[in-house]
Amino acid sequence: MGTAVPIFDWRPWYPVMLNPSISVIIPSYNRGHSLPRALDSVLAQTWPADQIIVVDDGSDDGTAELLARDYPELHYLFQENRGVSAARNAGIRAAEGDWIALLDSDDEWLPEKLERQLQALQESEGSLLVHCDEIWIRNGRRVNPMHKHAKAGGWIFERCLPLCAISPSAVLMARSLLAEVGEFDEALPACEDYDLWLRICSRYPVLYVEQALLKKYGGHDDQLSRQHWGMDRFRVQALDKILSSASLDARQQELARAMLKEKCRILRLGAEKRGNQPLLDELQSLLNRHQLQAPDESQ
Repeated sequence: MGTAVPIFDWRPWYPVMLNPSISVIIPSYNRGHSLPRALDSVLAQTWPADQIIVVDDGSDDGTAELLARDYPELHYLFQENRGVSAARNAGIRAAEGDWIALLDSDDEWLPEKLERQLQALQESEGSLLVHCDEIWIRNGRRVNPMHKHAKAGGWIFERCLPLCAISPSAVLMARSLLAEVGEFDEALPACEDYDLWLRICSRYPVLYVEQALLKKYGGHDDQLSRQHWGMDRFRVQALDKILSSASLDARQQELARAMLKEKCRILRLGAEKRGNQPLLDELQSLLNRHQLQAPDESQ
């Protein structure tokens, strides 16, 4: 007699079962020109999403009319302009799926994105977040990302410290994970994803699908990285938060403290060059709070 095959995939503790439910959240602010491309890529998935939520963050470019006319089946939320973190959080709170997929309104999924990620989750049995490789498009042309932007899976907390190691549009994660670690920090004007990945990756390993399942478009003027100078200003805030949370183990604390000191050093150089005394005072206060000594740049 052969080995009996179980009829049911019995994993009540794990939110991927035979019929996983997925909510896709797309925040958008005056992106009526690119939003259809993002939406069409979701609708073209070989594994369809159960719910598509567009959170309109106060657009005045006709986004509402566009969606009502061309995409009446999706879930539309409007809020006064409060930033991408507040928009994502509003979508997360309205989500009904066990799994949350994020997609920025200027990005585009390849057709097998959700299917390949669900397959990886099923095979791993226990992972709560999976991301994927990506294709970069800048000003209409494909470019190769630098080595520092290389993606990875496993315990990647250390890789998350220098810069954002996971792209929001590449993520599929359990909604229960956000209930545990918290949502996006609405007080951060930028690097809100960096902050969230630090919290998640300090507690859990992540899955990584090496296949490029996402096109990221850049080079346009409304990107957050172009709207805010000195992005490390926000990263040091995130490092300050997680170090103050007492949630890191000894090794993670050591790594985070070293990164905080290095980022403060870089920001100090720029602040001194520009005579930005308020930033210098803020950085010194931050170093003092974590009992870190500012490096002597003259040595």
